[in-house]
Amino acid sequence: MRFATIGTSWITEAFISAAKKQGWELAGVYSRDRDRAEAFRLKHGAGAAFHSLETLACSDAFETVYVASPNAMHFDQCLALIRAGKHVFCEKPMTTTGAEAQTLFAEAESRGVLAAEAIMSVHTPAFRALREAIGQIGAIAGANFVFWQRSSKYDAFCAGKNPNIFNPALHTGSLMDIGVYAVYLAAALFGRPEETLSVSHFLPGGSDGSGAALLRYDTFTASLTWSKTAQSTAPSEIAGDGGSITIESVSQLTGIDLHTPAGVRNLSPAALDRDTVMGAECAFFEEAVRLDGGEAYQKAKRLNLLVRELTDTIRCQNGFPF
Repeated sequence: MRFATIGTSWITEAFISAAKKQGWELAGVYSRDRDRAEAFRLKHGAGAAFHSLETLACSDAFETVYVASPNAMHFDQCLALIRAGKHVFCEKPMTTTGAEAQTLFAEAESRGVLAAEAIMSVHTPAFRALREAIGQIGAIAGANFVFWQRSSKYDAFCAGKNPNIFNPALHTGSLMDIGVYAVYLAAALFGRPEETLSVSHFLPGGSDGSGAALLRYDTFTASLTWSKTAQSTAPSEIAGDGGSITIESVSQLTGIDLHTPAGVRNLSPAALDRDTVMGAECAFFEEAVRLDGGEAYQKAKRLNLLVRELTDTIRCQNGFPF
């Protein structure tokens, strides 16, 4: 796979590392700042540096672009790339709204290219192990997914600065950054709920610092909580009438233990390096391109739309500024 990147943050660097280990060739990098683009090219050994989105989109040096710009830019950049005939693999959230996601998928299909969201958790072997383990705990009685991770930028925010992750103009905040992992896991494992009830707590300036949602299914409720202003070490859990499953990380699906009357069985390691976790999503997208779609790709599209539907509901219930 020949690929280019948009964005110069740590997540882009992590993706480049994982992609190269999957055998991908870094053919180009993009930043709106010419000097930053060139510095990033030299650092990572890319074939070319771009500071014009139009020039990037028109280049024939690569077929795929990984997009990791601020959230608010994802839709317009992805749309431009798709219309230029590029496959797009966009860091989560690929779009802010479900309507935008539907537009990108429809445009990609009409152009004969693929568009997908880069989300680590659901492409790992640990996710498959988790899904299989659910069949061993009896009837599900409830689930509790927790992701509280105090942002490294929170102190700067409290000091009066305006870091990107707490800037609502960029469509960021706790739901879009980390809450979405809990939403993804619930949607991937349990499907569409009967009802969604939620609450968000906003910081000065309008960004959501934390939130919670209750997803009501036929016979159980899944509770989701997330925060970028506090840290929690509590595990997530799925409980059934014949056992339970605990999960240390809902983003990487590490530290999964199956608890049954027969004892405790570990299903995934306590920690994974990021190359391994992101490599799984690279492998998913590479196979989708090779198959010109395929069943796994179509399933990922449906899941993406369901997650956008749920986050749309949470945003609307709580009066998000975007």
